[in-house]
Parts: sequence; C-alpha cells; structure tokens
Amino acid sequence: MEVRKTEEKLSVSSSLSSSWSLSLSSSSSCSSSYCSSMGENHEDRSSKSGRRMRFIDFLRDNEWEWKLAEKRFDELCWICAGNEPAIKSSSFPFCIVGMSESQEFAYQLLRALRRRKNWKIDITKSEFHILWCHFTHSNATTTLFHLCDRNMDGKVTENDIKQMIMLTACTNKLSVTHEEGEDYAALVMEELDEEKQGYLELHQFEKLFKISSSKVVSPLNKRSSNKHIWRSHDSFQESIYEAEILLRSRWRRAWMMALWLIICLALFTWKFIQYRQRKAFEVLGYCLSIAKGAAETLKFNMALVLLPVCRNTITWLRRNSSLNSVIPFNDNVNFHKLVAGGIVAGVILHGGTHLVCDFPRISGCEKSIFKKTIAAQFNYHQPSYVEILATTESLTGIIMVILMFIAFLLATKWPRRKSPSLPRSIQQVTGYNTFWYSHHLFIFVYALLIVHSLFLFLTDKTTEKTTWMYIAVPVLLYTGERIFRAIRSCLYEVNVLKARTYSGKVLFLKLSKPERFKYQSGMYVLIQCPQISPFEWHPYSLTSAPQDSHLSVHIRNLGDWSYELYSLFHEGIFPSKNYPKIFIDGPYGAASQDHVKYNNVVLIGLGIGATPFMSVVKDIVIRFTENSDRRRDSGKGNQSTSKTYLYWVTREQCSFDWFKDFMNDLTFTYQTQLAVEMHNFLTSVYHEGDVRSVLIRAIQALHYTRRGIDIVSKTPVQTHFGRPNWVKIFSSLAQRHVGERIGVFYCGPLALARELEGLCTKFSTKTSTRFVFHKENY
Repeated sequence: MEVRKTEEKLSVSSSLSSSWSLSLSSSSSCSSSYCSSMGENHEDRSSKSGRRMRFIDFLRDNEWEWKLAEKRFDELCWICAGNEPAIKSSSFPFCIVGMSESQEFAYQLLRALRRRKNWKIDITKSEFHILWCHFTHSNATTTLFHLCDRNMDGKVTENDIKQMIMLTACTNKLSVTHEEGEDYAALVMEELDEEKQGYLELHQFEKLFKISSSKVVSPLNKRSSNKHIWRSHDSFQESIYEAEILLRSRWRRAWMMALWLIICLALFTWKFIQYRQRKAFEVLGYCLSIAKGAAETLKFNMALVLLPVCRNTITWLRRNSSLNSVIPFNDNVNFHKLVAGGIVAGVILHGGTHLVCDFPRISGCEKSIFKKTIAAQFNYHQPSYVEILATTESLTGIIMVILMFIAFLLATKWPRRKSPSLPRSIQQVTGYNTFWYSHHLFIFVYALLIVHSLFLFLTDKTTEKTTWMYIAVPVLLYTGERIFRAIRSCLYEVNVLKARTYSGKVLFLKLSKPERFKYQSGMYVLIQCPQISPFEWHPYSLTSAPQDSHLSVHIRNLGDWSYELYSLFHEGIFPSKNYPKIFIDGPYGAASQDHVKYNNVVLIGLGIGATPFMSVVKDIVIRFTENSDRRRDSGKGNQSTSKTYLYWVTREQCSFDWFKDFMNDLTFTYQTQLAVEMHNFLTSVYHEGDVRSVLIRAIQALHYTRRGIDIVSKTPVQTHFGRPNWVKIFSSLAQRHVGERIGVFYCGPLALARELEGLCTKFSTKTSTRFVFHKENY
C-alpha cells in the first residue's frame, strides 16, 4: 500500500480503522501483560520520585488515554509488509493528544524510548502499545536521562545537558540563549559531578530533582484539600451566610441602583397620572401617559448620565471617607452604562409610543372630538401623520434618536475594541477613536434636546417645560470640568525623560513630575500626544510610586491610538532625546487606591493588568521600610501585621521584561518579604509532572537556590509555571489570616473577575476570613 503523508492520514475514514482494530486485538493483548508487569516494576521508583510522566493535562484515566491514542493511531496508520498496522515515525507526535505542538520533543522522546540508532523506522501498533506503557509507567527522571544520553552509553555530558535545556526551553516557549544554556549546564555539572569526571550517570542525575524538590518554594498551582478550613453548617445556614456576604459586598451598588429605579419609577408615575387627567387623554388614551412618563425619566437620565464621567469631581468626592463608604465611586463607569441603558429604554418607549400610537390617533381621530379636546394646541387644524413628522418637535426628536443610535452603537464592546469578528469594511470605521469622536455627538444631542423641550406637544405652560432644569447643573459641571482639564494640562510641564519599547508591543515612558502634582498609588492619568491627535486623551495607570521624583507609565498596543504612539517611539530616532511632546491630566481615582483600607491586600493582574499594582507594591515597600526605620530608631521593633500579595499571570516570558527594572530596584530584605509576597505565573510552560517541563523546573529551582535569581523573569521574584490554582491560593490565604479582612484587587478580563468574585464570596461564607473584591474599571 502506498505510504501517505501525515496530513493525508489525518482524514482516514473510521471504517478502515475499525477493520484494523479487529486484527490488532491480539497484538494489544499480548503486550498488556508486559504493560502491567512494567507498571509493577516502576511502582516503587515512581512513588519515590513522585514524577510519573504525562502529556495530557485534562485526562487522568490511563485506560481512556490509551483508547484516545489508539484511535489516533488507527487514523494515521497503514498496513505494513507483515499485515500489521503501522505508522511512520514522523506521525508519532500526532498519536498523543497534546504532543503535536511539541513535535521535536516527541521525536527525541521516541529516540530515547527505542534506545537504538535506527529509531526512525516505522512503528507497528504492538510496538506503539509497548512504547505507550513505557512513558506512562516510567518515572520522568529516568526518561529525561535517556533523552539527554544521545550516545546511549549511560553517560550524560555537559553538552548533552545544554542541548536538552535548549530543547525543553523551546518546547515551553521560553527564551534561553546559548550562553545561558551553557551556564545552566555548567551549574548542573558543578552541583552533581563532584568527582569531576566530566559526565553524569543516572544515580547522579537523579540528585538534581532531589535538590530542587527540597529547596524550591512550593508552587501555588497544585490540587489541595480545603476541608480543614471550612466552617461546618447546614445548607440553610450556608445560604444565610452567602446572602449576608453578598449584601455586605454589594449593598452600595444595590442601594444606588434601587434609588435610581425608584426615582425613575416615581417620575414616570407622576407624569403618567398627570396626563391621564388631561383632555388629550380622550383622544390618545394611555399612549399619551406612557410617552410623557418616559419623557420625564429621559430628562432625569440625560442629566444623570454626565455625572459619573466628571472624573475630577468623583476623584475629589472619594477623598471624603463618609461619602466613599456609602457611594461606590469605583463603579462610576458601570453606572454610566446603566444610566445609558435607561436612556435607550426611555427613547424606545417615548419615541415608539409617539410614532406608533399618538401620531396616528391625532391624525385619524374624529373632527368633532379633535375640536373639543386638542384643536387649540394645533391652531384648530387637524394635521396628517406626515405633517406631524415635519414639525420642530418631531424633527428634533428623530435627529436626536439617529445621533444617539450612532453613539450608542459605536460605544458597544465589539466596535469599540475593533473585534476581529466584525467584517473588514466595518473594522475600518471602528475602534476607540471612532468611539471617542462619536460620543461628542451628544453636544448636538443636548442642544437639540433644549430645542425639542421648547416645542412640546399638548403643553403650553412654561412651568411644564422643565428639561433645562434637569440638565443645567450637570451640563455646566461637565463643561467646567473639560475647561479645567484643558487649562490644567497646559499648566503641567511634562517632558519625556526616557522611552523604551518592549516585546509584546509595550511602551514605557518615564516622565518628569510637575510641581504640585500629588497622587496616591493606584491612581491613573490621562495622556495626550498632539503629534497623533490634539483631542484624544487616554487613561493609563501610573506605575511609579508617589515618593518617586518622576512619573512612569506602561502602555500596551491594544488600539489604534496606542498603536500610533508605540510606532512613534519605536520607529523614531530622536537626537539628544528630543522626544515627542506629551501632555498629562490628572491624577484620577481608581479602585486600587482603596488598598489603604485593608491591612491585608491581594493584588491580581493579568498581563498588562499588573500596571496599577506596581505602583501600589512599590509604595507599600517604601512606606514599610520607612516605618521599620522609625520603629527601630524608637526601640519599638519591626513588628507589622500588614501583608500584601501580588499575583501576576502572563502567557509570554517577554512580559517580565516590562517590570524587570522595577522588581530589581525593590529591596528584597527579610523585613520587606514579611510585608510583601510576589508571585509570577507563566502559563506557556507545561504543568508540573509533564516531562516536557520537568528539567526546566529543576534547573530553575537549582539556579534560584544557588544564585537567588529566577531564570525566567531574571529577577529575585520566582516564577511559577502553569495557571494558578485560585482555590488553593484562597485556601492558603484563609489559613494565614483567620478571622481577618482581605482586600482583593483585580485588573484584567471579565471572565476571571467573575471567578475571583465568586471565590471571595465562597471563602467568606465557608471560612472566618472575609474577602472583599474590587475590580478596576476604566
């Protein structure tokens, strides 16, 4: 039979594979006894090392794993000369789920398992089953030794170790230079080759993992049991506790939303009843009452929607501890969106009722009833439907609806973030810039709203034309803020002291600090670059501490404006550091600055979401050091009960370069580590126990133990591999801080925010530790 390529074999029909499985049952059963005996032989060694090889993180049933591998084999195999199904050695990685993305490592694994020079020959199914038993029952240390032992002489040289380090680093998407690989290999030989033989044997090689397992800090992504910290109570008590926790954590949002709904309902009811008693009710019925009730809520919401975006006012108000304790200022953006939703509902109800119900009834009612009721409001001329639409009231209303529809549509998630799921033709006219400029259509909307309110249907009394009363103060306040921001930004003398671009399209800017510019850690500023646009201002968290003599920001290329700014600094050559002009405005309050309310703080940042927490950590370290010095000078000792935990999760190793200087600048003394505990997580590396990551973990642990520097982040902060096990982390925190309050601050995607908030509720309910969740909103 003709040998087909791997890509062609992936589409082999299931009928062929089923027929082959019948002829193969005997060969599989023959090797099953070998597999079981092999498992017994390796049981003791595996239990001692605790390192059983695995490649499939989401499967734990060995029998099911084999069936899945067997199915893949059947899809790729062909009939060899001995009438037994076989695959080419190049197809080996595609038979095991999770190995197709590590093909080079799989080929080296096959070489190590076969232990012969002609390891590239075809693999029969009986041999494949034996190989399967080998790497599912062997311990990872022995297999790694064979992987390093390229000459198959039972000896591993420094060069062998280096090549294996380079291979595992590439497999785990880690950047390791040849010089670093040589250094790590030399460190291993220095540690294990005590007799200076120039090579390692298996018993020496195993010491590497014993050293690393005894010295390395226990990672926070293992499974763990939480039963010993749970409070015991029945399901009814648990429901009461959960309701209590939810009430305590969300009562500020709840009462604000309830107050807003009550005011809207009260205004609607007031106008509904008022117009039910008018003569026009005889012609228009409840349609008139509904339209006028909705109009009243629209006036209120059009005024209210401006208040959450008055950044300076909110920043000033949140300084008042009494107001900050009852008003959720951190949710100002969410409240702005909520009120905007109320405006949409009001427009649909008000405009829809007029167009569908009121206008047809006015133009179609009997003339006698028209003259007796509402003729005076129309100069005793009964208008047609088209004539009503041509009036000032209708035209201004229709134009406002069109402008608001454009602004609301472009403010939604997909157009604002230029989602790839949108057609390319639409992507060209979307993005943050489009959202920003389209929102300024509301200048015309508010102007038209005033005109619209002066020419109301069925209303002649000036006292009932109250739109201006609703919107006057908010419009003046917002306008005043914009003018104040423009003046203040011009007064701030800011120069770019240093600019640097990092992998991952991140721009670092070090700015001069204006006089009288005071801020708290966790705050953000608005940045403008006139060379790109003289009108656009974008919010970015400050990564510098309040005590620093400069300001710093890290800007990731996530939109059209940030792309242009990144390109400007990345591609430009500036003689004498004559950087483009930058303006700033602020500072503005954010959720992170509330960390001062808690003795114990947990900071969780995903990717670039760690930016606001760098300022917080640096501020805490500086203040802790200063307080320790004062206590030591006064003879009071260095006791401090506060603790801060930073968990930074990223998928790319290059991300650690963003804050490498920051982490190296921190003074990681023993006293500092009592106050601040930092954890980096790199999700591109395979989980613990996977043979593809065992060696790199061992090298990392050895290097950190001997030199105090992590080989991944190149900082004193050790990196954990894989995704964090948040349940274990929260369990550990609950055990450390029994009966205490912990503020949990998060900046990142919404999906994890919901999970973390749920865990805060769960652990606050089931343990005596109270977790309070906060999320950054921009």
